[in-house]
Amino acid sequence: MPRTGVTEGPVEASVATFRSYSRFGNLQRVWQRFQRGLARPLTPYYLILGSSALILVLGLTMVFSASQIQARLDGLPFDYYFKKQLISIVIGAGLMYLAVRLRPKTIRALAYPLMLGVIVLLLAVMVPGIGVSVNGNRNWIRLGGFLQIQPSEFAKLALVLWAADLLTRKQQMKTLNEWKHLLIPLVPVGLLLLALVLAGGDMGTAMIICALLFGLLWMAGAPTRLFSATSLLALLASAALIITVPHRLSRLSCIGATQIGPADSCFQAVHGVWALASGGLFGTGLGASVEKWGQLPEPHTDFIFAVTGEELGLAGTVSVLVLFAALGYAGIRVAVRTRDPFIRYAAGGATTWIMAQAMINIGAVLGLLPIAGVPLPMFSYGGSALLPTMFAVGMLLCFARSEPAAKAALAARSKRKGNKQARRRFLRRPHKER
Repeated sequence: MPRTGVTEGPVEASVATFRSYSRFGNLQRVWQRFQRGLARPLTPYYLILGSSALILVLGLTMVFSASQIQARLDGLPFDYYFKKQLISIVIGAGLMYLAVRLRPKTIRALAYPLMLGVIVLLLAVMVPGIGVSVNGNRNWIRLGGFLQIQPSEFAKLALVLWAADLLTRKQQMKTLNEWKHLLIPLVPVGLLLLALVLAGGDMGTAMIICALLFGLLWMAGAPTRLFSATSLLALLASAALIITVPHRLSRLSCIGATQIGPADSCFQAVHGVWALASGGLFGTGLGASVEKWGQLPEPHTDFIFAVTGEELGLAGTVSVLVLFAALGYAGIRVAVRTRDPFIRYAAGGATTWIMAQAMINIGAVLGLLPIAGVPLPMFSYGGSALLPTMFAVGMLLCFARSEPAAKAALAARSKRKGNKQARRRFLRRPHKER
């Protein structure tokens, strides 16, 4: 007998319901497996290592693509900036490996010598014949030939380590609940670094130092009223610094701009948005950027994210954002789960620094923030910015390995590896020797 529509409907409905529940169950199992993977003790270590390595490789590729035209315009070989970036990455990898192998106590011992050295270098920038002006900012020191360093980039690392040591000692003395001990000498030393950095005209680094100070105060448990009052004072000071300098005020007016404006005031901001808009979903292809042919200033440094969007499209830019999000998540997890206060402050400070700098750079390229002149961490060209950042990443890896659960997992893994190697050596022996 043929089936009737009366019995066919409920059967089909039950089958569809079963399939939907089956799909939901599969998704739920995948999500549970993902959560179990995140809960493993070595997950932050591998997330930091993997995301930073991919950022470095992708950034080196984009530096090679974005800097060729700029190198020819500067009268240099087309791979000049690529080779310098590659050398910086090799040196940075050595610093990262050194930081991974150091003990947290040894890293903590570097706080005061590094802070003192950075202050001396920031003062040396102001000395005629030592300091060098680049793009109107006097914040470089020439070491000979084309070799230059930017001390303000190392000031971020120095502030992270020094503040972590300071807050750790105050927490052990149980004085962080008093606002005087909370602010002094952290804020005065931070203001000293800000003054020295601003004296050279580096507004972008000053913004990152401010974000770092606020992050450290937040981790130290600053009361809401104190935090709000300090934020208000910082906003007023920032407004004064922006209003009193014409080119900074013009950058502020270029937020969300779609027209170049009079006297090409928003030239860089608008061309950065045009580069992102022309990339589409998958981009024009690696090396096929049009904006890097002289239209977009600083295509391999501050605006390398715009060239990435043009050549790799939305898929490429989202990939960069996901990598930074993974790095930020892992850094926060290291800071939250540790019992060592120095590791908590140092890991939280380093994560705040890297994430704040990435957001300021990407926000400027997207037209959501004023152009601050800061590179994208581990992605843009520049050895002075790359070296301290890679040391900070190595420091995060060291902290991720130093957790008790991570130590136990590493010991168990090395033991299993040793057992496998011993078993293989035994099986490779001749039959007579057995």
